[in-house]
Amino acid sequence: MRMVFAGSPDIAVPSLLALAKKHKVVAVLTNPPSPQGRKLKLASTPIAEAAQSLGLKVMAPERLGPEERAAISLLRPELLVVFAYGKIFGPKFLSLFPRGGINAHPSLLPRWRGCAPIPMAILAGDKKTGLCIQKIASKMDAGDILAREEIPLLGTETTESLSVDAAELGARLLLDTIEKLEAGSEKAEAQTEEGASYCHILSKNAGCLDWHLSAMELDARIRAFYPWPGTYTTLLGERLLLLEARPHAEKESGKEPGTVISIDKSEGIMVQTGKGQIAIRRLQLCGKKPMDYKAFANGARGLEGSVLGL
Repeated sequence: MRMVFAGSPDIAVPSLLALAKKHKVVAVLTNPPSPQGRKLKLASTPIAEAAQSLGLKVMAPERLGPEERAAISLLRPELLVVFAYGKIFGPKFLSLFPRGGINAHPSLLPRWRGCAPIPMAILAGDKKTGLCIQKIASKMDAGDILAREEIPLLGTETTESLSVDAAELGARLLLDTIEKLEAGSEKAEAQTEEGASYCHILSKNAGCLDWHLSAMELDARIRAFYPWPGTYTTLLGERLLLLEARPHAEKESGKEPGTVISIDKSEGIMVQTGKGQIAIRRLQLCGKKPMDYKAFANGARGLEGSVLGL
């Protein structure tokens, strides 16, 4: 089947690679290059790099206007396949595809419609999430479901690790769904509005930690915001990034939230929270390399008893 693939981040790369092996991908839509790193050099998206390595036609427009529609039309595509593209497709664009469009979305729709379903599932403490293949509809993430598979959550996942799982699952479900579309054996399940929830856009400052939250809530934030936008606090006026932690909801000290209670050799740097304590296991001072808690504690004088976030 002739198709256009639309996506941008790493999570979509396995799907593009899998589809390109079995189908005719006539073009790849992705976001334009954007500034990256400290020097803000323009860098192509992971999908653009993957497509170029496969010798596929790459289109990275700012918008999908008449010129872009005309270029796509000349390629005679049948199906639009989307995974994390980040743009809304209008009716004129969708009309270019006789078989319509399908979208891989990493949540159990209708829960967590929108742009950040993976961190939202972690933040909410969901016991499970998953991935759905849906028909593209006029309303965001509200199309009929063509495939669905659950991913159990253990409470230790990060957005990074869960994205890897969703990427592999998305590639498999997209291939299965397209095979059924070709055979005419697909079954569509209409979404209900009951239980629908929506993601909000994450900002760079979302990771600033409030130590008055509970240990469980802080742990969820550290995992949900890893690797982006990251969670941070301050230590003696310097920004301190928290990369990995472990909650101990049953431990209390009576100290002010944010106080470093002790350096536990087997657990980490123990910090009092609004409820319970949290063990910081990997951390990084701004401008320095990431360190495990033992190495950090060895080089940080007066750490025990200090208050984070002042």
